[in-house]
Amino acid sequence: MRQDTREPWVAGQLAATMLAVDPAGLGGIHLRARAGPVRDAFLAGLPSVLTPWHRITPGIDDAQLLGGVDVGASLAAGRRIETAGVLDRAGVVILSMAERCPPDLSARLGQALDRGAGPLVLLDEGAEPDEAAPEGLCDRLAFHLDLEQVRAADMADVALGDDEIDRARLRLPDIAVPDAAVRELTGAAIQLGIPGLRAVLLAVAAARAHAALCQRDAVAAEDLQIAAALVYAPRATQLPPEHEETPDESPDPADTEPTENAADEDPMDAPPPEVVLDAVRALLPPGVLESRASRAARRAAGTGQGARAKGTQRGRPLPSRPGRRHGGARIDLVATLRAAVPWQALRRQEAPDRTGVIVRALDIHLRRFERRTERLVIFCVDASGSAALARMAEAKGAVELMLADAYARRDRVALIAFRGDSADLLLPPTQSLVQAKRRLAALPGGGATPLAAGLDAARGPSRTAPARRGAGARTRPSDRRARERRALGGAGPGHRDGRCPRRGAEDPRAWPRRRGNRHRRPPPAGTG
Repeated sequence: MRQDTREPWVAGQLAATMLAVDPAGLGGIHLRARAGPVRDAFLAGLPSVLTPWHRITPGIDDAQLLGGVDVGASLAAGRRIETAGVLDRAGVVILSMAERCPPDLSARLGQALDRGAGPLVLLDEGAEPDEAAPEGLCDRLAFHLDLEQVRAADMADVALGDDEIDRARLRLPDIAVPDAAVRELTGAAIQLGIPGLRAVLLAVAAARAHAALCQRDAVAAEDLQIAAALVYAPRATQLPPEHEETPDESPDPADTEPTENAADEDPMDAPPPEVVLDAVRALLPPGVLESRASRAARRAAGTGQGARAKGTQRGRPLPSRPGRRHGGARIDLVATLRAAVPWQALRRQEAPDRTGVIVRALDIHLRRFERRTERLVIFCVDASGSAALARMAEAKGAVELMLADAYARRDRVALIAFRGDSADLLLPPTQSLVQAKRRLAALPGGGATPLAAGLDAARGPSRTAPARRGAGARTRPSDRRARERRALGGAGPGHRDGRCPRRGAEDPRAWPRRRGNRHRRPPPAGTG
């Protein structure tokens, strides 16, 4: 396992050099690093072949990305003049804040990479492990670098110059890849738990680029080790057990009869499979596979953020779309003019007396925005008996942790404790950490376990939260009572007669049986 902080920088320099040799085959680099001197030094040290740079942001519109009509030039010339998009220009496309890349932009960039467009560099600035660039886009890039732990003292210059890179680019089409090399890379990908064949194709391209840099005519064992370490290490989800030395049971060469296809076998001496795996194992930091597994589990369970909601008033800007103005929607003037300019010549013939730009309803483009809806998290805690002290302490810590980042996630938290014969709302929905600590200073405990009363009380804040916000509320209720109801499924020890103090004679043990039909009422007492 890798522990030297200088190795990520050295691996990044080698990956950038190999990308300069084969930009179309390797796709690009996914760079996870905060804005700072280390990231600036890495970008400044890219080979001159990977120039010029074209920086884009997640809010770029389709006209800038794919090209379109130049409104100013078209109005001045009196005819339609189109401009090339960022993807049509030579050079490297650098996407800043890649962790905020929307799905539509990710799909367009992925299609461009599939067509063999220029290399792409994703600048991932995620503050948490769950904040990362889109997986479908990262899967098309050969190299994934994490420079978070690199210090300024660990940085060094690239060893190869532009002349050597140019010679390697000329030699690249003639590099041969033996079948044995492809078999080794495919077997290593299977053992490392890497799905799909795209990673294998990227590893083959990386091996060819490294062989071209080393002035070889065919891929060698060293090229396979370097390619597997750079391409497979960030994608590995498992590691096979380390090999053990076994006695050599190979037959005597004298007793082996030559086969008819012996002359057609690959001349390359392929490395043993464990050599390629050891190259990947040496580049993995300690505990990285466990963190990837936990990150995948958290993504499957949800990010904990509110749902995405699109609107026309506020939020993160999205590309404008044609439509009719309604509900206070704002017109995107530039996009509207861009849609109207190509038709001015025809519209002049129909209305020669009109002056200025002729705009029709079909040209209107409306601004769009996207925002995260806030969530209301309701903690319904059992505060009865001897378990009150431990459970209330855990609830207090959980509420304070969630309130600490409530501003970033737009969450509100409520706390309900049930004990004795009732349930109490200890903390109304709030985002104030000071108010929460004041309300949670003294937590009551003891008594019976009125589970039904607690579950019924938890429905109150979830119902009143949208009403308190008024029309167009953005609160999304999310409580913890459903999981506990499924786990317990019956009345607590405080309800020995099966009656609920808040719901009359209704038995809470009948709730799980009515989940399939929520509108069905329980049968009256005493009826068969």
